[in-house]
Amino acid sequence: MKLVAEISLYPLADKYIAPIEDFIARLNQYPELEVETNATSTRVVGEYLPTMKLLAEEMQRSHQEIGQAIFVCKFLNGDAMGSGR
Repeated sequence: MKLVAEISLYPLADKYIAPIEDFIARLNQYPELEVETNATSTRVVGEYLPTMKLLAEEMQRSHQEIGQAIFVCKFLNGDAMGSGR
């Protein structure tokens, strides 16, 4: 089953752009993920469990490196059109 995740990162730091760019760059290193970034969020598509595992690892890494940070996430099972297939 596919997973579509929409993620926004809000580092609670004065210099917040670099940690956001770093997080997105790390996601782009995984060939099994489809990553699309716009002005307010990043959309990640992949197989459900492996994608959730990778997101959890990268979110934890960001928290360890940045300190306080907020992730706002939306998850959809299935394709981007919401068919659930």
